[in-house]
Amino acid sequence: MIYWRTGFVVEVTSERSGMQEVKVELEGGYVDKALHDMSIHPPLCEGDLVLLNTTAVQLGLGSGGYHFVHAVLSPFKQGTQSNVFEPDMPMSISSPAISRIPQGHLMKLKYTSLQRAVLSAEEENSPYHHIFVEQHDISGTPVLIGELHSMLPIAVTWLMARKPYLRIAYVMSDGGALPIAFSRHVAILKQLSWLSGTVTYGQAYGGDLETMNKFTACIAARHIFKADIIIVCMGPGIAGTGTPLGHTGIEVGELVNCVHMLGGKPIIMPRVSEVDKRQRHVGISHHVLATLQYAAVCQAVLPLSAQISASLDRIMTLQLANIDGFERHETVWLKEPTVGQLQAALSKYPVPVASMGRTLYDDPSFFLNVASAAEYAIRYLDHANIPEE
Repeated sequence: MIYWRTGFVVEVTSERSGMQEVKVELEGGYVDKALHDMSIHPPLCEGDLVLLNTTAVQLGLGSGGYHFVHAVLSPFKQGTQSNVFEPDMPMSISSPAISRIPQGHLMKLKYTSLQRAVLSAEEENSPYHHIFVEQHDISGTPVLIGELHSMLPIAVTWLMARKPYLRIAYVMSDGGALPIAFSRHVAILKQLSWLSGTVTYGQAYGGDLETMNKFTACIAARHIFKADIIIVCMGPGIAGTGTPLGHTGIEVGELVNCVHMLGGKPIIMPRVSEVDKRQRHVGISHHVLATLQYAAVCQAVLPLSAQISASLDRIMTLQLANIDGFERHETVWLKEPTVGQLQAALSKYPVPVASMGRTLYDDPSFFLNVASAAEYAIRYLDHANIPEE
């Protein structure tokens, strides 16, 4: 079921790479927020009549309280200027790193009314085609793998605080939001030049590079963006059902297997909490435990923070002891960073970072464990003999 409503754009409130936030007046004079993906239509103007997909707001889902613009029904004309959309006009979003041209044959959102063709990096008419013919590994590169998008700014901020010269590539899966432009954190990290490039694979789209799957996405991150460290996690909006395997975060196990088979170092950014009201997410989240037990059949490293309370330490130790098959994975406890060190690093980030609405001081265990995984990646990188590109 899709819920549709129409409304007029009354204000363009913000714009970031590929995404506009607008206010729309709905029937009855009610004004609400909407997001507009500019890979579908040109930028909106005040007065445009738009068709809105209101399903997420109608159902109270965690989309940030936004409607989504599906179509421009009647562009507003002012003088001789208008933003009339020509139906056959190919749309693309320019990138400061990679110039994407609409000549590819990989379909995103395929077999839907919004399917669009993109140029995948592997295609024969791509300038990078030869890389995927020649390269089938990622040369020991450490890969940080997480299930929540909020882990991305925490990990990158700590990596930059420790080694500001690192080349970091972000790979976004299709487990959450599909347009990478939906992520404010990606836009900020690129403005800070803390990311060397972004890759979207599967049905996700809008990265500096598009790839067919997770394997080629990691190869692109390593051999095109020359990443020292790769971070892979979904965009905003994980979905779960309260069951051990019924959540999109199960892809973490698939990514562990992928990175291992490509010769990289899979490092899990664990989801840990001491204050979550849902018991299944207290300590190490049941998502992570199920992933380690059922999905990650190849070895992964699970770095954990030693800067946690004694009670949480006991909970986590007991959880790990009760996982069947956990002996194939490696657990490492790290004393760094401390809360003070992480706070100093996060102070360099221009906006507050929160996960599930909680900040560092609301739930330090979450932030510390993500940063501990990033710290492990740095230490591994310092001691591993990884060939330079």
